[in-house]
Amino acid sequence: MIDIRKLKELVRLMVENDLSELDLKDKEETVTVKRGAAGGVPVVYTAPTHAVAPSPAAASAPAAAPAAAAAAAVPAAPALPAIESPMVGTFYLSPGPDKPAFVSVGSAVTADTTVCLIEAMKIFNEIKAETAGTIEEVLVKSGKAVEFGQPLFRIRPL
Repeated sequence: MIDIRKLKELVRLMVENDLSELDLKDKEETVTVKRGAAGGVPVVYTAPTHAVAPSPAAASAPAAAPAAAAAAAVPAAPALPAIESPMVGTFYLSPGPDKPAFVSVGSAVTADTTVCLIEAMKIFNEIKAETAGTIEEVLVKSGKAVEFGQPLFRIRPL
């Protein structure tokens, strides 16, 4: 697994140099970091460089393909964009146990509105909405662990 400090440094370098994709390979792992066109939260893919034999379940995958294709043919309602976690840590909806939540369903937010805290290595990081809109759904319970890129809230943009 990649060190979170290294990952943060890669993301910082991508933002500073306006890069949309970054590939790194070494003897043990391959890391690909991609940013969306709108400058959204980067997506990170890691893979071991050694070959992995296919599992027996992979052999039955072609049988499931027609069902998946049929499901894809039905147009789905467009999903609301998410406010995603920029780091691994513990998610908190409020600044303290006896304090009100930063936001709740129906709250109007601007790009600079603090929506939650994420505690990482005993440091509380304020997470901003980074887009204006209305909170439509809170996806994580306060006090739960979150992963990098995990959706925290669904937001209806203005």
